Amino acid sequence: MAHLRSRRRLALAVPVVLSLTASLGFLPSVASAAPTAGTVARAADGPNLAYVVNTRTDHRTIESVRREIARNDGTVVASYDRIGVIVVHSANPDFGARMRAVRGVDSAGATRTAPLSAAGTTDEGAAQVLSRAEQARLAASAAAGEEPLEADQWDLRAIGADRAARINPGSRNVTVGVIDTGVDDTHPDIAPNFSASQSANCVSGKADTTYGAWRPADADHYHGTHVAGEIAAARNGVGVAGVAPGVKVASITVAQPDATSLFYPESVVCAFVFAADHGIEVTNNSYYVDPWLYNCMDDPDQRAIVDAVNRAQLYAQHKGTLNVASAGNSNDDLDADAIVDDSSPDDSTAHTRTVDPHECFDVPTQLPGVVTVSAVGVKGTKSYYSSYGRGVVDVAGPGGDKYQIPDTPSKNGRILSTMPNNQYGFLQGTSMASPHVAAVAALLKSAHPHATPAALRALLKAQADNPGCPTEPYDGDGDGVVDATCAGGKRVNGFYGFGVVNALRAVE
Repeated sequence: MAHLRSRRRLALAVPVVLSLTASLGFLPSVASAAPTAGTVARAADGPNLAYVVNTRTDHRTIESVRREIARNDGTVVASYDRIGVIVVHSANPDFGARMRAVRGVDSAGATRTAPLSAAGTTDEGAAQVLSRAEQARLAASAAAGEEPLEADQWDLRAIGADRAARINPGSRNVTVGVIDTGVDDTHPDIAPNFSASQSANCVSGKADTTYGAWRPADADHYHGTHVAGEIAAARNGVGVAGVAPGVKVASITVAQPDATSLFYPESVVCAFVFAADHGIEVTNNSYYVDPWLYNCMDDPDQRAIVDAVNRAQLYAQHKGTLNVASAGNSNDDLDADAIVDDSSPDDSTAHTRTVDPHECFDVPTQLPGVVTVSAVGVKGTKSYYSSYGRGVVDVAGPGGDKYQIPDTPSKNGRILSTMPNNQYGFLQGTSMASPHVAAVAALLKSAHPHATPAALRALLKAQADNPGCPTEPYDGDGDGVVDATCAGGKRVNGFYGFGVVNALRAVE
């Protein structure tokens, strides 16, 4: 399964971000970024790759660029005219370079390094699925008023979500979109809160709203179902409870249906635009966009990826969507001068490179306005795997930590949630921390229905609990070696940003 994984925020000094912010700031609120139909490609001698072509947004420029795409052996898959992003397939080995020379094109590049085939997440380690016998044992010991498996959900109690649910479980007018591997909406804990009308499959780069298209390809694509349960599993006397059990959850599938589960840029562009145009208030993004862990702006392909995804997520923000994303599981200091990236590209042959995270960006987490989330365990301290960084991490949430053992029936420090085929399982990772924050944001939106994405970000920070940097050297796995250094103070620091989110304060 793809690495559903690491991230950080794009510096506002990057020229492409400034231009995008300026252009999107003038979009009318009723604008639609719906894709239009494509052209027919001519044969070319090269690998068939996917591309993004980013242009000015006026009609004349887009039509001119579309003609040049056809002239250079490209097939338009989807054209998101309001943000000037065109998704293209081409077997012309010179397609990217030729399109970058076209008048009106701001950037263009391949979104993968491996050819298209017929047809990454931030969880850490394999899932532990509860057997039916284990479920029955837990259910037999459940306290009055608890869901059958809630005794093992230390994470709910850690942020006051169990008490918050008794005050305000969240509004049915608020939907969290899970941009992920797909959600099994037939699960009895998810079905009561699932929004089919706000769900789609965006794998191709163009939204497919066929009924059920949003579901995972198979049981191994469990990540999105686990995330959805953390957010909005219903308090219905079945299984587990979500942090915001009264809000709705939608599935926007972006993972390749094969064993790689890769999240390509064109799929993510489609997902952000779909979420924005379908009234989704919060998106959860527990992944980084493949194939590059960090996209360096001096590479034309990687720059085009940053440009395209940023246009889409800024469009979503403009339409009122708050985007929340995980910080990654590399235990990297994302404010460091240099980071070693030995996993890119992850769709062909990776090579080791040293990057400056202030110039090479993890997408979408490093993009402006995205809420970046680190992970903590049951003790409330940084999870051993969680990436961090002063000025990068906004807030933290429970993500689990196998070295931090809770006083629960299973003594399992990971996060328990829903799995496909009516099952339940434990996972850990910043993938699990991000949906806790997205759910608290949904509770805040429920309490403050007119709050903008910027206002929700501010509320998340204001109501968080910050433990401050540890007084002793940080040794997350207990092997006697200092694993990370926390910079900052009690109010804001590199490990927790403004602190661990608090569901109870969100509804009080």
